[in-house]
Amino acid sequence: MKLQILFSGFMLMVGLSGCHKLLEENPKSGVYPTIFNTPSGLLGGISGCYNDIRSLWGTEGWEAQLLAGTDEVLEGASASGTDFYTYNPLLSTDENGGLWNIAYQDINTINGIIQYAKNVTMDTGTRKLYDGQCKFLRAFYYLHLVQNWGAVPLHITYISSPTLSDSRQPIDSVYAQIIQDLTDASTELSPTPSGSFLGKPATQPVALYLLGKAYLSRGYTSAGSPSDFSTAATILTNLINNASTYGLGLWQDYGDAFKPANDYGKETLFVSDHDNDPKYGQYTVGGSASGGVAQNLEPWFFIFNYPTLGGNAAIVSGALKTAGPTMMTRDIYNGRPYIRTRPNNPYILGQAFADTTYDTRFYKTFQTVWISNTANVTTSRGTLQVGVDTAIWVPPYEVTGAPQADSGRPFKGIIIPPSLQNKNYFFVVKKFMDPSRPAADFNDPSTRPFVLYRFSDVYLLAAEAYFKSGDNVNAAKYINVIRERAAYRSWLSATQNAANATAADILPGQVTLDFILDERTREFYAEGLRWFDLARTQSLLERVKMWNPVEAGSFIQPFHQLRPIPQTEIDAITQGPAFPQNPGY
Repeated sequence: MKLQILFSGFMLMVGLSGCHKLLEENPKSGVYPTIFNTPSGLLGGISGCYNDIRSLWGTEGWEAQLLAGTDEVLEGASASGTDFYTYNPLLSTDENGGLWNIAYQDINTINGIIQYAKNVTMDTGTRKLYDGQCKFLRAFYYLHLVQNWGAVPLHITYISSPTLSDSRQPIDSVYAQIIQDLTDASTELSPTPSGSFLGKPATQPVALYLLGKAYLSRGYTSAGSPSDFSTAATILTNLINNASTYGLGLWQDYGDAFKPANDYGKETLFVSDHDNDPKYGQYTVGGSASGGVAQNLEPWFFIFNYPTLGGNAAIVSGALKTAGPTMMTRDIYNGRPYIRTRPNNPYILGQAFADTTYDTRFYKTFQTVWISNTANVTTSRGTLQVGVDTAIWVPPYEVTGAPQADSGRPFKGIIIPPSLQNKNYFFVVKKFMDPSRPAADFNDPSTRPFVLYRFSDVYLLAAEAYFKSGDNVNAAKYINVIRERAAYRSWLSATQNAANATAADILPGQVTLDFILDERTREFYAEGLRWFDLARTQSLLERVKMWNPVEAGSFIQPFHQLRPIPQTEIDAITQGPAFPQNPGY
């Protein structure tokens, strides 16, 4: 680990703890963590690691790595990190190293806290809680590292001096450490948020969730065994059965999981917090994460440039062309258009969200209507009334007469059906929208938390574990809980909703890995899980070739199941055996 990485993490802890005396010291050969000698210093270190999660989830580069190059999404017109979308080629540059650098910086901080906390005077409950937080965070990072890169360096002791040598450890050793840490954390953490850890931090159920996921993930690898799947099923089933003990559960309506008022509610397991106070949230007005500031830009990546659409649209050479007055103005409700990522319609419409009769999740995931918000806009079909007329309609089916008419009826706005969608115009993800931003600052980043894990995932991971154990009855049972919830419509009667729930159910014989992955898209589209889902299930190559054959399928190779080791890490190892790159890169 390089000195500057160690030192930056150390300075962050010093700043959080409010200790300034240490800043006057000038260590020559290493970093001496006397800050770890106080309870407040230990808490500052843990807080620094939580802060660093914010430097990944919700940022542009990491968002591309979480979703791009899968079956779910394609490049938008302003996509960045395009090598992640296309594998043409996937580069081992610094953009690939964000997780690597942050994870190892924080793992070293965690190792220091665990090591030094043993000699710090504090009450037993606090010591136990701090230890559980550290072990959860170390396992959290290592699970992401091993799924990205396979064999990785395994450090569980504090490094106080920089070193120019390192080595990769077998994945069985890494998984063994992950499972041990999460097993410990599941007994040391509190059942619900408590003490200095409020909101939705690591708790016992979050550790159990990740422990079940770790067993499930290992089961697919050469380090695993069939018993890993049954162990995962048991852990996740027990978590479901004890949900009320932990204050967890599912909302009756799928859409309620994404209401800002429910961000810290019963369905949310674990989040990365944000705040509009710059002391805590790294917030800047109109910010776009410049200068390395970690801001939540998640809502904006999936929005096309709706303010540029002219009202007099036509099809020219098979493509949508717009002209005339623009119909929309950028506002709080419709968000800031980054145009980074768009749905892969052949998969989204043709497979994952093909059913909109009993499954409500398409319309609760995607925005398809933009109501006029700009006065005095007149198209060739009339003047749009603000707050009344539809300016843009993006339906999931073909419409006769599009882009200007709906089956011959006058339509003042424009219609963009699937056949006219492209990198510039597509279905917009609405479930992350942040209406709390000041009206005058419609370019602001979101201060909603980034939700990493929801309780519905416990059901679908349990279903996957049962399926891999050969128990399709229980697999279908837990899938159906999620499908029945997805069938709920608040405006229908209880009898109608019950009938729809029954119609949405599947039979045990219908459970396959592909069905589970489709169900995960319906439930978690754009929530930052997809690349890891495909990597975990070793389905990346097959699913990309099947559903994303043009943009990524023609370039993806078997070795892309793992990502390239960042070149900066390889170059930094100058003593001892050379640090090996993953095959194919």
